[in-house]
Amino acid sequence: MRLKELLNLAKTELSELSNLDDPDFRLEQAEYLDDEQLWEIVVSYLVENTNPRNTSLSVLTSEFKYHRIYKRLKIYPNTKKVVGFYIYEKE
Repeated sequence: MRLKELLNLAKTELSELSNLDDPDFRLEQAEYLDDEQLWEIVVSYLVENTNPRNTSLSVLTSEFKYHRIYKRLKIYPNTKKVVGFYIYEKE
């Protein structure tokens, strides 16, 4: 599989997780795991910030309207099937 195919497959699978017209999907990382014969990728996308701070400090700090979510997926290249969907924490 090509990297663009991996990104398009991830977009298809994850598109319902964001209510934005353009969630700005990005392929952040891709690794082919030869022993498992699958791709492990990390994809990011934007979602609306539904949990803004309600403190007086929020006036002094920048509040973002959107934030970027990162997800790790495992994909079998032969069937183009997503077989894993995981929480991903940046290190």
